[in-house]
Amino acid sequence: MTDKEIYLDYAAATPVCDAALRAMEPYYSRSFYNPSSPYAPAVGVRREYENAKGRLAHTIGAKGEEVIVTAGATESINLAFNHVSRHVVTSSIEHPAVIEVVKKFSHTFVEPNNDGVVSVDSISRAITPETELISIQFANNETGTVQSIRAIANLIDKQRKERVEQGNTTPLLFHCDASQGFGQLDVNVARLGVDMLTMNSAKIYGPKQVALLWTKSTKLVSPVILGGGQERGLRSGTENVAGLIGFTEAAVLAHKKQPRESKRLIELRNSLENRLLSSLPMAIVIGNKKRRLPGHLTISFPGIDAERLVFKLEEKAIYIATGSACSANKGMASHVLVALKLNEETINGSIRLTLGRHTTQDQIDSASRAIIMAVKQEYTRLGISI
Repeated sequence: MTDKEIYLDYAAATPVCDAALRAMEPYYSRSFYNPSSPYAPAVGVRREYENAKGRLAHTIGAKGEEVIVTAGATESINLAFNHVSRHVVTSSIEHPAVIEVVKKFSHTFVEPNNDGVVSVDSISRAITPETELISIQFANNETGTVQSIRAIANLIDKQRKERVEQGNTTPLLFHCDASQGFGQLDVNVARLGVDMLTMNSAKIYGPKQVALLWTKSTKLVSPVILGGGQERGLRSGTENVAGLIGFTEAAVLAHKKQPRESKRLIELRNSLENRLLSSLPMAIVIGNKKRRLPGHLTISFPGIDAERLVFKLEEKAIYIATGSACSANKGMASHVLVALKLNEETINGSIRLTLGRHTTQDQIDSASRAIIMAVKQEYTRLGISI
C-alpha cells in the first residue's frame, strides 16, 4: 500500500507485519534446512519450528502438540471434517470452505435469524442421534456477526451426557472456524469450549498459505494429505518453516495488541458508520449491530449497483468489497445475504468495509466523504431522489 491508498478490505487479506517479515527471512537463506534432516543445522531448525508452534498455540490457550500446521484455512477445515462419517450440522452462512465440504456428508444447514445470528435452539433442533460434528464460525466474514460459541459448546456438552445415558456411542464434536476472530476477539480454546479450531495466518498480518487446525486430541483427525508423515502423520509434506515462524510472530503481536486494537477499531468503525448513516438515510446496516467484529461494517444502499460503487472508489484509490472476496468475483449473489432474507435491491447495493491496523481517522474521514459522494452520484444517475 502507498500513503495515498485507503485500504478497507482487511477481512479479505492483511499485509504481512514487519515482525513476521523479519522473523521469516533467515529461513529463506541461511536457515533453509529441511527440519527432517539429521545433521545439526537441520536439527536446530526443527527445534525452532517446534518452539514456534508452541508459542503459536499459547496465543489460543493451547499446547504445541495439539496444533497441526496446514497450507491454509481451507485445508484446515477439510482436515477437521475428514474423520467424519455420519451426520454434520452447520449454518447456511459459513465460509464456502465449510459449505462445500459438508456436502460430502449427510448434513443439516441451520438458518440464521435476519441479523445473522445462529441460535442455540436452532442447532439443538438440528442435532440427531447420528450427528457427529457441528461446525460454526466464530465471526462471519461477510457481515461480521459474532456467534455464541460458548453457549453452543454448553449445548453440545449437555447432548453428550444425554448420549451416554442413552447408550449412544456416536461422538459429538464441535469445530469452530475462527479465521475472522483472532486479533479482534478473545480466542481461547478452553473458554470457547470447542474440540477443534481453525485459525488463518493471512487474516492476522502473517503470510498467506499457512494456517492451523487445533484439536483437543489427534484421535479426532484423519489426514487429508498422505506422504512423509510430517505433523505427527496428520499432514504430510515438508514443513513450511518460514511460514510458521511468520505466522507465530504475527499471532503473538496480534494477541498482545488485541484489547487496545479492538477498542480503536470500534471507534473508527462507529465514526464511519455514523457519517454514512447521517448523510445517507436510506442506508441499511447489515448484521447484528451489538454482536459484530470491531472493525467490520457491512452496509447497503438499496437501488444502486455496489460493483459500480467499488469501481468508482477504486478510481480514488479507496479499496472496498462487495459481499465476500471469495464469491464476489464469480458474479453470484452472496449466499450469506440471501440467507438473511434481504431483498434483491439490498443485496445488490451492499458493500463491506473492514478496517485494520493501518486504518486511521484521517482515512475514515476521506473514505466517508468519497463514499457519500459516490452514492449520491449513483442515485442521481438513476433518477432516485434521496
